[in-house]
Amino acid sequence: MKKFYKLLEEKVKNSLDVCGYKCDEVVVNESNRPDLGDYQFNGIMPLAKVYHKNPILIAGEVVDVLKKDPFFKDVSMAGPGFINLSISDDALINFANIDDYAYPKNDHLIFLDYGGANVAKSLHVGHLRSANIGEALKRLCNYLGYKTISDTHLGDFGRPLGLVILELSKRFPEWSYFKDDYKGEGENVVITNELLEEVYPYASAKAKESEEYLKEAQIMTKRLQNKEKGIYDLWLKIMEVSKKSIKEIYDRLNTSFDLYKGESDAENCVPELLSYLDKLNIVYESEGAKVIDVKEEDDKLEIPPMLLIKTDGGILYSTTELATIYERVKEYHPDEIWYVVDKRQSLHFTQVFRASKKSGLTKDTNLVFAGFGTMNGSDGKPFKTRDGGVMRLLDLLEEVKKESLKRLNPNILDNRDSIAEDIAMSAIKYADMLPNIATDYNFDVEKFCDLEGKTGPYILYSTIRMKSLLNKAKENNITYDKIYKIANNYDRELLIILNNLDIVLNRCFENKSLNDITEYLYRLTTSYNRFYTENYILNEEDKLKQASWLYLTSIVYQVNNILLDILAIKVPDKM
Repeated sequence: MKKFYKLLEEKVKNSLDVCGYKCDEVVVNESNRPDLGDYQFNGIMPLAKVYHKNPILIAGEVVDVLKKDPFFKDVSMAGPGFINLSISDDALINFANIDDYAYPKNDHLIFLDYGGANVAKSLHVGHLRSANIGEALKRLCNYLGYKTISDTHLGDFGRPLGLVILELSKRFPEWSYFKDDYKGEGENVVITNELLEEVYPYASAKAKESEEYLKEAQIMTKRLQNKEKGIYDLWLKIMEVSKKSIKEIYDRLNTSFDLYKGESDAENCVPELLSYLDKLNIVYESEGAKVIDVKEEDDKLEIPPMLLIKTDGGILYSTTELATIYERVKEYHPDEIWYVVDKRQSLHFTQVFRASKKSGLTKDTNLVFAGFGTMNGSDGKPFKTRDGGVMRLLDLLEEVKKESLKRLNPNILDNRDSIAEDIAMSAIKYADMLPNIATDYNFDVEKFCDLEGKTGPYILYSTIRMKSLLNKAKENNITYDKIYKIANNYDRELLIILNNLDIVLNRCFENKSLNDITEYLYRLTTSYNRFYTENYILNEEDKLKQASWLYLTSIVYQVNNILLDILAIKVPDKM
């Protein structure tokens, strides 16, 4: 990957060295005053304090050295030692003509936990951000050269499944799964996802009304966790049906996982985990329960102990979470594990992470909590159905697709449904990753489906137009192989923005947030559209200028496609 900032900062650092000033880290920023320069170096003031020297004198010395480098068109000083840097046309052209956007591969393994679907329940809008952000972070890691393993960590073995199986036993007592003499011969039982999605909310509501029903569900959950033959085989059938439905929705979101493991897999590791922890002398009894103390001296808020075993001997969500870490470290040896989950789970993961470190489970593994904010409706309130329930994710996808169909070019007759699907997913994904990961935001269907503004459809439409221009050039036998000249400020602005790509990608990686990519896509695309409007590319008589414009278009088109793919947004051929 070509790295303009690294080259620029090395030049500034070398100039400091020539002048006799040692600076461990040089940071150059894009200028907020383009009329004064393309970039700024604001690091003179700290040097002035170290060397007890007037910052203007230091800056003057550095400017004199930098002016001798043909890489720069102009170098000037402003204020008490701020240095403005303008890049020469030749340097910008030479750098742009290096067609290298790939990062070298490395062996650093990042395990990503996102999605978090629950078996036998509808995916709702609350599952959207984890799927979108997690998938994009995985793709970003892969693009930057890291190895990844992704797991949706299904909720598949707790009380919700006990409730579903209990209710099925009451509705279909004739099923052989519920017979005492069940020997595993199986039967042609029809279980649909629609049935499961109807059964769970019914059983859940009934358990809240009836203490007796709740106790029955607890017994059924215990039977499942003990892997009683008939109950366990029915659970396998439920898993098969539900996972197929879950995957279909994830496929629509262009989201995939290497693993579809769940709490049930972690449950198998609990005995081994508990045996391991018992030998460390960090588990103690508190009011009949077993806990691990995870508070630290500099805590500003009270962090309670992590519950490991309940007073009745049962395990908790935190126990299976710790067992999941135990399994992942033992089986995959990741360098890092990233959890892309609701930020409201912060306390839970703080406890689990600290317990895992205290126990030595993750002494060689870095645990990362990538907590995201809430997606609300356009009114700022949580997304609800008309009857006040939590909106199903499938219903939201269909609503946005319907809005996208309305805006589709009426002259497009073929593949309208497929194109509307791609546009809808772009609207949802771009809006979902536009704010910082931790920020709550409001999703307005009409606003985010618009072809103007910071929206996925706007980026798609502009990208398709770039492709169309390049295709027309090909049809007219117009060739281009590099940038020969910078004709105007529109060209220059695009080249300066393109130089930011590496720093944007790495900032997203460090922050575990995609908002810098979405903002960069909007800025780059908007700059290109100004360039496109002002330059009559296919009619340009100056062939070197025309070839330069087409090659610049091809670079922007390539970068847009790279970034849209990282965001898991598909680009249709037309819209």
